[in-house]
Amino acid sequence: MVESLGSIGSLISSPWIYALVGVSVLLDVFLPVLPSGVLVITAATAAAAGSGAAAAGRVPHDVPDILVLLLCATAASVVGDLVVYRLAWRGGPRLDRAIARSRRLTTAQERLGGALARGGGALVVLARFAPAGRSVVSLVAGSAHRRAREFLPWSALAGLAWAAYSVALGYFGGQWLGASWLATGVSLAALFAAGAGAAFLMRRQPQAA
Repeated sequence: MVESLGSIGSLISSPWIYALVGVSVLLDVFLPVLPSGVLVITAATAAAAGSGAAAAGRVPHDVPDILVLLLCATAASVVGDLVVYRLAWRGGPRLDRAIARSRRLTTAQERLGGALARGGGALVVLARFAPAGRSVVSLVAGSAHRRAREFLPWSALAGLAWAAYSVALGYFGGQWLGASWLATGVSLAALFAAGAGAAFLMRRQPQAA
């Protein structure tokens, strides 16, 4: 783990950080264990360091641009959702049977279908913060053949909300605590707390419905 974090740190000063963030965010819809949040927060913390250097009259050297980082993470999130949505759309009877055998997916399908039909796609935004929630929502929306105009605008809003929150955590954590692993750790704890809170709210929602 320490070695992997060191590797991440060595890439922060390279333009390849944007490609790495984009690929990680795109693929974590398939593999939720990928550290996309770690990458976004670490890069944003480095951007905070660059902004502090500029304020002190020093020219920052090869630090990520905060706006490009935000747009990269958002776009990759939406593209990943769209890929899973389209694959699930074409999944056919085998996928339908797999969903029918899973109580979690069946429940999610019912709730998401009703929410999107009512224009209440805030569930998509909430799921983006929950562990594996993005994967489940994209899969269910596609398998249920929800129209793209019902799902994709909420997916874009979800991706933007998650990316903005993650970038803000890293950036302001770096501003307040300095560009250190402490700032990154505190920011990650806040990101995981948001995920736990989103998962809790999603579990409670059926009881309130």
